[in-house]
Amino acid sequence: MGCCSSSESKSDWLVNGKELPKDRRCTDIPWLIIFMLFCLGMVFICGFAVATGGASRLLTGYDSYGNSCGRNNSKIEGVPLSGRDMSQNKYVFFLDPCNLDLLNRKIKSIALCVSKCPDMELKTYGAVKAFALQNGSDLCSYEITPTRYESHGDRFTKCPKLPVQPSKPLPVFRRCVPMEIGCYAEFFQGFITFVSDNTVLRRVLAGVVTSKEVIIGLCVLALVLSLIMMAVIRYITKLLVYILTCLVIVGSTGGVAVLWWLYADHKKALDNNSTSAIGKEVTSDNVKALLVYAIVATVFTVILLLVIFFMRKRVALTISLFHVAGKVFIHLPMLVLQPFLTFLSLMLFWVYWISVLLFLGTSGTPVKNNSTGFVEYRMEGPLQYTVWYHVVGLIWISEFILAFQQMTTALAVASYYFTRDKSTMTSTPILSAMLQTIRYHLGTIAKGSFIITLVKIPRLILTYISSQLKGKENACARCMLKACICCLWCLEKCLAYLNQNAYTATAIKSTNFCTSASEAFILLVENALRVATINTVGDFVLFMGKILIVATTAFSGILALNYQREYTVWVLPLLIVCVFAFLVAHCFLSVYENVVDVLFLCFAVDCKYRDGSPGKEYFMDKSLMEFVENNRKGGLNKERGDEKEMKLMTRGGTLA
Repeated sequence: MGCCSSSESKSDWLVNGKELPKDRRCTDIPWLIIFMLFCLGMVFICGFAVATGGASRLLTGYDSYGNSCGRNNSKIEGVPLSGRDMSQNKYVFFLDPCNLDLLNRKIKSIALCVSKCPDMELKTYGAVKAFALQNGSDLCSYEITPTRYESHGDRFTKCPKLPVQPSKPLPVFRRCVPMEIGCYAEFFQGFITFVSDNTVLRRVLAGVVTSKEVIIGLCVLALVLSLIMMAVIRYITKLLVYILTCLVIVGSTGGVAVLWWLYADHKKALDNNSTSAIGKEVTSDNVKALLVYAIVATVFTVILLLVIFFMRKRVALTISLFHVAGKVFIHLPMLVLQPFLTFLSLMLFWVYWISVLLFLGTSGTPVKNNSTGFVEYRMEGPLQYTVWYHVVGLIWISEFILAFQQMTTALAVASYYFTRDKSTMTSTPILSAMLQTIRYHLGTIAKGSFIITLVKIPRLILTYISSQLKGKENACARCMLKACICCLWCLEKCLAYLNQNAYTATAIKSTNFCTSASEAFILLVENALRVATINTVGDFVLFMGKILIVATTAFSGILALNYQREYTVWVLPLLIVCVFAFLVAHCFLSVYENVVDVLFLCFAVDCKYRDGSPGKEYFMDKSLMEFVENNRKGGLNKERGDEKEMKLMTRGGTLA
């Protein structure tokens, strides 16, 4: 199960000119069994919530005395108003629906089961009484009869807050919801600091509603631009790399020149005594600071320029990989749909997870809260830890779904790379990769996603502790918490990158996770400079693509909204469009980035175990072959230069 106990031999990746292994085998079976048992535990939690009435209470609702609406209830000890027959009272009515408790995420109000939600505004207790007598729907607490609504001493606390707004029941959850949501609007205004009155918020929302066609059109435009960018990015990569290099060189050297000029200018002013006594001290401090800044910037710039000089040839590999990635999407167009399938799977799982969480919130045994006198449902004993189990399930299964996409992409791209005759590939390579993942490698995905979960859980716990202690802890504790969170975040990102390469190694060799991870790590270390180049230059190119898509969509949005002069507030429509454009661009170009990473590992394997000789021909594309040949020629020229220099030195020594 663990890396140390793995007895799998580390054989060569591809031997005797063979392509990917046809006889795949199941990998990390124990971890698949563990994951399946964990999922059974998640199903058990859902079944427990349904069996104990949590699901029914969530759907039908219950009042503050433990009575479930729409059914006959049992008596709860110590609660006089419990155990009532609510067969005719099917709806939950809140006496003060606008009294929201943000911290506990609930309505701080007495809840009652009523037979009908008030469909008109009731301004007086006489109107509440008339409604109750006419419709048989009591809107005050059960111990107060309708005839005493106007005179009862507790009418201000146990009757609805006046005026009672007209409401209607939700279709499924049977809660009476006010049709006028003014109180909720006031609540949300607390989060919007720039809103000083209701008119601004209403104008913003009105701009969103009336320009919904423009928003939909711009979202479609962002989708189209993302697809176009994926098609043309392989042709503009070289140009973007040159632009990046020029900007870095000009920016760094220009910054150094400005710092030295400022230092010289301040030094000249100090030497000429052109400032007052106080100003002289300030100028002296500035001169020292500028000298330090200039020296540090100069050293940094020299190192940066040297790195650019020595890595200039490796940039060509990034350009070649982007070019091949474009060809991959031509042969495997269904890769574009991977983000949609992953997003749909995550949405379905998250809906299920939230539903079960809500079920758990209304599960357990009824307990009287002595401070309020009302009934709450609580889980006691070991069952109270099911929520934490459920939270771990959210992280692990979400990571599992994301890892499934990475494994599918790795299998499809590796199959494309290591197939010499592309015409012999299956007509549905993505579907074949998904089926192979399901049949052989779910255990590897479960193990890799569990490792990420182990790192993510303590980071989230520390983040929660930091948010709860905000303003209470001392500076040292705050610094230590931030440092731990940062270290765990960096570790998570490193493990995620290693996991992705481990999935690629599994796709190539059909080996277990630990064997694949260790061999992928060795390859990455052997090609450290190339990895650094791809992860810097490649990420910048993709980032520029995302910025281009967002900027184009935003510019189009400004032009479109400019023809609707009556909408003075464009903030929210443009913000919605820009956020959607960035998310769409990120989803598509992240797939592009994954494809480039898979291609690089395949390229590294190809270069390490093949040399182009008969019987060991390369699998790589022509553009990558040109890169290898250019490197080989450069190496040969260097060797010839060294031999010539040695001969000259030898001849000079003989003559002497």
